[in-house]
Amino acid sequence: MCAAVLYPARVSSLSDAELDALIAEAVVDCYDEYEQLSGLFAMIEGDLALPFETEVLGVPVVVRKVDLRLSGIVAICHRARLRQAIGILDLPLPDPAPDGAQWIEAYRWWAAAQ
Repeated sequence: MCAAVLYPARVSSLSDAELDALIAEAVVDCYDEYEQLSGLFAMIEGDLALPFETEVLGVPVVVRKVDLRLSGIVAICHRARLRQAIGILDLPLPDPAPDGAQWIEAYRWWAAAQ
C-alpha cells in the first residue's frame, strides 16, 4: 500500500494580507498576466535559497535552479545525472522550507486567483 504524499498549500504562517503584499511587490509595474508571472519568477529566482533537497514521488532530489517556461515556473530537479523540470506549484518542499520559500507561497496564492 502506498502512503499518500501531502503537498502543503502553505509553507509558512503568512496571512492573506501578507501574501497580497508580497504579490503587490512582485507585480508593481506589470501590465498583464505574463508580466506578473515574470515578476513573481524574478522574486523566486532572486530570493529562494538554492540548492536544497526534497523528495519527488518518494525519490530524493536536489533543486539546483528555477526556470520560467510557458507552463509557468518550474524547479530543475537533479538526481545523479538525471534532470527533470517539475512545476514549482507541485513541488513538495522540505520541512523546514528553504529561505525565500514565501515567494513560492505567494506564487501559489497568485495562481489560485487566476
